[in-house]
Amino acid sequence: MQNTEYRTAVIRPVECYKEAWELIKSQYGILLAISIIGMMIGGISLYVLLGAMVCGMFYCYFQAIDGRKVEIEGLFKGFSYFLPGLLVTLVIVVPMLFVFAIMYVPLILSMMMGARLSQDEFFALLMGAIGVEIVFAIIMVCLHTLLMFAFPLIVDRKLSAWTAIKTSAKAVWANLSGVVGLFVVGFAVSLAGYLVFCIGIYLVIPLIIGSTCVAYRKIFPASGNAF
Repeated sequence: MQNTEYRTAVIRPVECYKEAWELIKSQYGILLAISIIGMMIGGISLYVLLGAMVCGMFYCYFQAIDGRKVEIEGLFKGFSYFLPGLLVTLVIVVPMLFVFAIMYVPLILSMMMGARLSQDEFFALLMGAIGVEIVFAIIMVCLHTLLMFAFPLIVDRKLSAWTAIKTSAKAVWANLSGVVGLFVVGFAVSLAGYLVFCIGIYLVIPLIIGSTCVAYRKIFPASGNAF
């Protein structure tokens, strides 16, 4: 029977970041390399391998926060979770592609029409697309927030994609204030990184993922048969 139990009201965002740094700082370099390689492979594969790479990244980060040595080969452990990782990726990516098509295909077609579309009509269409994009961005942030523990659950608890999605959503909702605080701190950390010649955004990736793993462990304590 799959273990889907979780704790509530256990996330303290700032403490999660502090604890994450203490746990990963000795292996920061390799975790940064693993994160960048994983994201590159996920992007180059047109998201087909993204789920496997994210699972592999979480596998490595769990190794770090659990006091184990991290090795680059651990990233490719994610292929053991290829199918559930792919299904969760589809839940995230497909709605994005669908809404982008709804927003931008009419805009592109209108540009191709040239003189047959007045300036006022084109401006109205553009504003409509921007409005839809803002609404959609809010919806996607909410969706991504609810699914933030889906990949870790696949790796740590060996849950199926659907069970991981449901369990993640329930756990996030039960710890909503802490999760929102975690995102606020993460945004501040990302902004600080971006201000460091823009490349700093990449340097804070291990800290952000590490804090997510720490928060996950507080909600879903480690089991004896992990990994």
